[in-house]
Amino acid sequence: MRVLVADDERILADTVADGLRQFAMAVDVVYDGDSALEKISVHRYDVAILDRDMPGITGDEVCTRVVDSGLDTRLLLLTAAAGIRDRVEGLGLGADDYMTKPFAFAELVARVQALARRSTTRLKPVLEQDGVVLDTVRHFASRDGLTLNLTPKEFAVLRVLLRAGGQVVSAEELLEQAWDENADPFTNSVRVTIMTLRKKLGEPPVIHTVPRVGYRLGR
Repeated sequence: MRVLVADDERILADTVADGLRQFAMAVDVVYDGDSALEKISVHRYDVAILDRDMPGITGDEVCTRVVDSGLDTRLLLLTAAAGIRDRVEGLGLGADDYMTKPFAFAELVARVQALARRSTTRLKPVLEQDGVVLDTVRHFASRDGLTLNLTPKEFAVLRVLLRAGGQVVSAEELLEQAWDENADPFTNSVRVTIMTLRKKLGEPPVIHTVPRVGYRLGR
């Protein structure tokens, strides 16, 4: 799951991003509406969290442009404006959800996960294949009934492989979907994460390397 956080309150934006990463989400952060539009035009985000009151291009304007463009990114407006009229206005712009500040972080996580499941790619809450089970809501993973103690990045990579349904996933696709924009495409981060994930999944091997193509999950 890839998420964009756009808020001119830098400490808040960075804190939200760090928290979401603990739930195996790849998160990019910007601090103004112009940058938000630029990122959304380049990357495919499942969810964008937008502060309504950013200077320059506001979150409202970003929301309107994304909706008009027909992109599948789900939009959550985050604002201090808590009145009923404010909520109605925000949702009327085409936003998929609306939260007011201050907020409970657990609720924000739940809403982001729910929005991602509503996208056309249909992020199922529980993924299962060949004895591997991934519950993306409870953040739980197991193989053949045995609990797996995965890092957030291992969890994210396994989620991408499970969503592929046995199809090959390239290293570039894993970087795009499981890492944020700061990931160096020339590092061995994908290979190392696949290696540690294989060890935790145990025998017989369930992640296979397809030479010069990528990786696939299956017996």
